[in-house]
Amino acid sequence: MKRRNWTKLAALLGVLLLLGSLCACAKKGNLLDNVKKSGKLNIGTEGDWSPWTYHDENDKLVGFDVELGTKIAEYLGVKPVFHETDWDSILAGVDAGRFDIACNGVSYTDERAEKYLFSEPYAYDDTVLVVAADNDDIHSLADLKGKKTANTISSSYAKLAEDNGATVTGVNTLLETIELVRQGRVDATINAAVSINDYLKEHPDAGVKVVAVVYRDTLVFPVRKGENSETFIAEVNACLQKMRENGELKALSEKYFGMDITQKEGN
Repeated sequence: MKRRNWTKLAALLGVLLLLGSLCACAKKGNLLDNVKKSGKLNIGTEGDWSPWTYHDENDKLVGFDVELGTKIAEYLGVKPVFHETDWDSILAGVDAGRFDIACNGVSYTDERAEKYLFSEPYAYDDTVLVVAADNDDIHSLADLKGKKTANTISSSYAKLAEDNGATVTGVNTLLETIELVRQGRVDATINAAVSINDYLKEHPDAGVKVVAVVYRDTLVFPVRKGENSETFIAEVNACLQKMRENGELKALSEKYFGMDITQKEGN
């Protein structure tokens, strides 16, 4: 083939590659625009973590995060579509683009911030250490060395347990977690205080107890980076700010937790 033809072919290939790249970018687009064009907000949640996201006596999906996700969708002028899955699949679903946002008591961590864009904090909760009622060996994180804990594998709670020398048994629900602790199949669990308190109110004879407050958690809504997600998060933050100002955020917290956990200091 003549050199001139090679040059033309190379130029054509370059144009095709550029067009392909532009088409891919156009398809990926802007997250906020894509959500509004689709008319729906795809929300990843567990559906079995009371009082954040769970099913009531009529099997209706309810909870603090469920109502907040619904409010965000309403603010954007679209329909909320909740996708229930286990915890380990929620952030993976955000990564893959199956979910536009996760509404499931997600904690802020520096490690996650490298991968996700976060909303402003919408709630704060103590993280607590829980053991069986007759366990007198564990009183702090330092006592977890060489012990077994139960948590969802990809959670910040599991990482904290491992960092303190524990071996983590993977679970999918809080009920399963409590059962493992109560039966002595694991020694402890690290979990959200409001979830443990809610469980103990419903099951006062559960046979577990809180032995320590580990730290105060900051809860946020994550979305994947890229797709000009900043504009989407700005709208989410605007919705949260409106709910703070008109008292809806506080009212929702008191409805599900019996107290206001939307303030950084104190509950």
